[in-house]
Amino acid sequence: AIRGFRETERSRWEPAARAALERAAAAAFPPAQPPQPLVHVLDLHPGGHVGPHVDSVKFCGCTIAGLSLLSAAVLRLRSCHGPCESLELLLEPGSLYVLRGAARYDFTHEILPDHESFFGGCRVPRGRRISLILRNAP
Repeated sequence: AIRGFRETERSRWEPAARAALERAAAAAFPPAQPPQPLVHVLDLHPGGHVGPHVDSVKFCGCTIAGLSLLSAAVLRLRSCHGPCESLELLLEPGSLYVLRGAARYDFTHEILPDHESFFGGCRVPRGRRISLILRNAP
C-alpha cells in the first residue's frame, strides 16, 4: 500500500524524542491500552504516498496514532461502507492524528500523492515526510 518509502521500528530514543512520544502516547492511548514499545518509523519520499488501507487487526489494536514530521500532508479517510463518504485532514508538521473507533475500523486511511495533495481547495506541496506511528497490541 506504500510507494516511495523507507521504514524501520525503534524502541530507543534520545530524551527529547522520548518525551515527545510519551506526550503523544498520553494524548492518544487509554492507560489500560498503552502503545507497544516499538515505534514504526515511516520515511516517505516527496513523490511517495500511502494507499488506502485499514490496518490489520492481527498487528495492531484499537488505536493508531501518528506524529507527523518534516512536511505537511493530506490524510484522506474513506468509508468502507459508502466510498462516496470521505474526509480529508491536513497533517501539519508536529501534528498528531489518532484513529480509533469508527475511524480505525470503518474507514480506510491514506496519505495522498503529491499530484492529489489539496486541502480546502489549496495545494499542499509534498516534501519528505517522516511519521512516527504508535499502535497498541491487538
